[in-house]
Amino acid sequence: MKVLKWGVSIVLFLGVIVVQAQEIEPAKVKKVMKKVADWQIHHFSDSYSGRKNPHHPLHWANGALYVGMIKWAGMAQEDTYYNWLKEIGESNNWNLHERKYHADDHTVGQFYADLYRKYKDNKMLKPTIEQFNFIRMHPSKSSLRWDTPYHQDRWDWCDALFMSPPVWAKLYKITGERKYLDFMMTEYKATTDFLMDKKENLFYRDERYMDKLDNGTKIFWSRGNGWVFAGLVNIMNELNPKSKEYKYFLKIYKKMAKKLLQIQTAKGHWSMSLLGDAAYPTPETSGSSFYVYGLAWGINNGILDKKEYTTAVKKGWIAMVSYVTEDGMLGYVQPIGAAPGKAWADKTEVYGTGAFLSAGSEIYKLYGGK
Repeated sequence: MKVLKWGVSIVLFLGVIVVQAQEIEPAKVKKVMKKVADWQIHHFSDSYSGRKNPHHPLHWANGALYVGMIKWAGMAQEDTYYNWLKEIGESNNWNLHERKYHADDHTVGQFYADLYRKYKDNKMLKPTIEQFNFIRMHPSKSSLRWDTPYHQDRWDWCDALFMSPPVWAKLYKITGERKYLDFMMTEYKATTDFLMDKKENLFYRDERYMDKLDNGTKIFWSRGNGWVFAGLVNIMNELNPKSKEYKYFLKIYKKMAKKLLQIQTAKGHWSMSLLGDAAYPTPETSGSSFYVYGLAWGINNGILDKKEYTTAVKKGWIAMVSYVTEDGMLGYVQPIGAAPGKAWADKTEVYGTGAFLSAGSEIYKLYGGK
């Protein structure tokens, strides 16, 4: 056993040396972000996750892409990407997707709000404001229990914490009206109290996974927790750091960050089952990219200790870049699902690109990009 432990220690030590020897340069970060963004736009109408037809432009998978794409648009020094995003909004009359209450169908509201900030065009945000006002005035009375009718009218799966809450936070910041913040806080706290494991500081995907084990470990889905971690950042970006609401999210963020540092794999990614790397050795880039994004943001904002976290962030980014193909496709993105599974080097998904671009936006700042 001692020999095995020494062997693992040596592998980890050598891994740190290899990572430290590689240089991350802002120009190279932008270059790979552009390559990935351009590939995805060119393949936007492809079908993914084994589906016959491509996602609807307002589908949550594309919503997650837009969250990263608009960050890249702000770095790109050309209007190509803003124009592409504007065309999507305009062609869909700036509406959210089909279901009024479902968090997935709110996701596109994040990039609508960001475009509104740039162009100050009220039509970009009007349908979202009207729909959210209706939800606030007619809140769902459903339980968070998975077997309850209309249960997904509330945020009873952890992915939802990325999809809808940042939109509420953005509306609060843009309008200055606390009603959006208050609604978001009430619902977010209810979900966190229900789904967060207080011992592991990770989130169950939903109630169905609370009492299950996978190869002897609790089931904490990497992408689901990646959604949560990135969502925390996207919410805190809208709040006053001195406010009690910001401090609430910061507390959760710090607990998750500490756990993520402990469970990162030697290769730099995070396992599809966060506590079960041995059973899921295949890389997964959508959850892992969001962890890189969130951790780099913490360093950039003076929240996480730079000395303690930089190696992990660097190792994670280098791993993500290594899974980008020569023509710009991000590989090893797990298909749509709700639990740990499989991913392949030659398969991708639009939300993986969004996560990668989000990560790149913070890595760029971390290594001196202006």
